[in-house]
Amino acid sequence: MFGSRPSSSLRRMGLEIRDIYKHFGPVRANDGITFTVEEGSLHGVLGENGAGKSTLMKILSGFYEADSGEVILDGEVLNLRSPADAIAAGVGMLHQDPLVFLPFTVLDNFVLGSPGPIPLDRSTARDELAKMSEQLGFHFDPSMLARDLTIGERQQLEITRLIWLGARVLIFDEPTTGISATQRIQLFSTLNRLAETGMIVLFVSHKLEEVEELCDSLTVIRQGKVVFEAEMPVPPELLVEKMFGKVFHEEDRQPSTLGGPVLELEEIIIEEGTTRLEGLDLQTAAGEVVGLAGLEGSGQRTLLRACAGLLDPSSGRLLVDGTDLTKTSYRGHLAAGVHFLPAGRLEEGLVEGISISEHLVLSADDSSFFVDWKAADEAARQEIDQYSIKGKPTSPAEALSGGNQQRLLLAMIPEEVRLLLLEHPTRGLDVESAAYVWRRLLERRSDGTSIIFASADLDELLRYSDRIVVFFAGAVFAVRDTSATDGEELGYLIGGKERV
Repeated sequence: MFGSRPSSSLRRMGLEIRDIYKHFGPVRANDGITFTVEEGSLHGVLGENGAGKSTLMKILSGFYEADSGEVILDGEVLNLRSPADAIAAGVGMLHQDPLVFLPFTVLDNFVLGSPGPIPLDRSTARDELAKMSEQLGFHFDPSMLARDLTIGERQQLEITRLIWLGARVLIFDEPTTGISATQRIQLFSTLNRLAETGMIVLFVSHKLEEVEELCDSLTVIRQGKVVFEAEMPVPPELLVEKMFGKVFHEEDRQPSTLGGPVLELEEIIIEEGTTRLEGLDLQTAAGEVVGLAGLEGSGQRTLLRACAGLLDPSSGRLLVDGTDLTKTSYRGHLAAGVHFLPAGRLEEGLVEGISISEHLVLSADDSSFFVDWKAADEAARQEIDQYSIKGKPTSPAEALSGGNQQRLLLAMIPEEVRLLLLEHPTRGLDVESAAYVWRRLLERRSDGTSIIFASADLDELLRYSDRIVVFFAGAVFAVRDTSATDGEELGYLIGGKERV
């Protein structure tokens, strides 16, 4: 399967995206997008949240139908009416959350994707999986449940399945979110090998350093239009200007003044599935930001959910402002000033099918039986303006981009919060949206709120944390003051090793 990249004289046209339009009501998500990608290319697709890049990728992968325009692969116009049409034409997409069936085994997930009207028998499927994974340099236990795989391993399973199904174009949507540094290195190595065989890899990311490292060409989309195309390298300042229409400068983080203790954990033992946190002691102060680092499944998620009242510790004590909340319900934690923003914005934080106004009404501390919807819509318009949400009071949550969903979640945080718990707060956000989120969070810190956040982004942890707690294998492996550590040491600690 793997070989040398085809010489330029043998290359076919590759992928051509020609004059794609897609409207959602009055919103022009794609407004005449046109560009071409040669086969054997690693092509970056950049744009701020809401620019239209996700809509375009969903059109290419058959999840949406374009209002007009053409997608051409190797000179053939594709008829993309469903994901099945797309994969049959050779286009596959790996989503930010890989599309695997968590209750099924690795082998079951592989069999479900088998071509033809009759699925492969398990023996043949096992052989095919072993052959494909060996070619790609992946290692799977066919009997392992998909729910027990890390995000990186689920990605590897989905890549294996898509290539086995005949994908010649692979779309990766923010693929490094939530995976370890080691898995990121392996993923980039795999993508380079795929491009060397002549495949087209479309790499959608908001991380400019990743596009610089991986891609050989790129397209920038802004407000539904292509505004810039180039071969790499390109100065990052120019890319930021093309993405946002202006040069963007991150503000230096100001030192915080710490107050008294807010969260106190005493000899806590928490269990969630196969994760067990044992004998955990931790204290955070008012105005302090504590980052949680570690490989997925090391305990960060479990800790956040216990602190939010979604998991009961089996022993130990959990206090907020001196009040024992150890066995208190989630609502009890809310009443005590604890607020939680999960990583799954639509899955856990928001509700599909209800509007911005309805979300804000549900989150308000109002016991009235009747809702004044005229007043609610006006209040929603004020929050939309204040948080720069691109939407209307009637816009459903699922119609918002990831950045605007996160802004809505921020608008739903109560005014009085003592402890703010965040799981990947800037996951999938562009640089400007991420900086905006942190500006609003640090305003809370200035008011004395204690913030605990988990992130897979070491730069984010180092930039915004006062202290970083590193988890390894269900235990706190190390605690570091941010001023006394760096990304290299964190990388060692996350892997369970001290820097020599």
